[in-house]
Amino acid sequence: MDLVAGIDIGGTKTKIGLVDKNGECLEQSSFRTQEFEDFDNFLVQIKKEIAALEARLEFPVNLIGCGIGAPNASSRNGTIENAANLRWKGSLPVLEKFKQHLDVPMRIMNDASAAALGEMLFGNAKEMDDFIVITLGTGLGAGIVANGKLIEGYDGFAGELGHIDMTLGDGRLTGLNVRGGLEAYVSATGLKRTILFMLCKYMDDSRFRNIAYNDLHGEDITKAAEEGDLIALKAFDYTAKIMGLALANFTAFTQPQAFFLMGGLVNSGKWILDPLQTYFADYLLEVYKGKVQILTSGMEGKTAAICGAAALIWEKQS
Repeated sequence: MDLVAGIDIGGTKTKIGLVDKNGECLEQSSFRTQEFEDFDNFLVQIKKEIAALEARLEFPVNLIGCGIGAPNASSRNGTIENAANLRWKGSLPVLEKFKQHLDVPMRIMNDASAAALGEMLFGNAKEMDDFIVITLGTGLGAGIVANGKLIEGYDGFAGELGHIDMTLGDGRLTGLNVRGGLEAYVSATGLKRTILFMLCKYMDDSRFRNIAYNDLHGEDITKAAEEGDLIALKAFDYTAKIMGLALANFTAFTQPQAFFLMGGLVNSGKWILDPLQTYFADYLLEVYKGKVQILTSGMEGKTAAICGAAALIWEKQS
């Protein structure tokens, strides 16, 4: 069977899977990214994982390619450039080095842009030519599709919407040290930071007054909102307001038919999505009102990042 290896290189884990033409991940595995001080040893481990996955299948595998999603990846240069959450710094020639270990067609792309391709091939955007995928995890990433084409940019770094300054330089730092950047407010990490901000701003009782920052988890904030915790509710509202403004601004770039949201923050459900819909509608220009949907991803789940990476190869086969 023809299969593609989808690889998602994350700051915490690297996930690998074998994906068929329908976007089904037949086998998958993962390992901790930070365990590898040497980048070449990291690539050797990826090759070993792919071989092990092939061996677990009960039929012969024809590996037709390898797609890689990674932070700060240049699709044009085949590199990862100074990713904030990876231990290897500088310019990493990923494709050049990995082809020494695995002789198949390869592509690499920013993980959020790969997710956009996955949404177009395997998710809820199959019939759309204009949409934006927003990934809401540790940071905020974006993959932009306009007129049926993924926007990659001159050097392959288009879509870094998480590092757009929303506060005119007077605010929190993002992972790339942009002061006031969007992801410092709208992300799983941003929500945690907002909880601390609200605790300072308001004197209301809250379960979070006796919890350290490192012990804060998104599920706890959602549960607190369900219980009526005012600090949690204000944090969600504050996050949704900034996000609503950002999405309204992004709409003016390409006029997408929809935004697809994926990642940990989306698991907060109505506590983030309901106020987001309200603020988004308020901030939209009149000409766009009623035309742009905010939807959850059809790629959501444990294999979404893997299948998004695999879409880099399957897209060329369609």
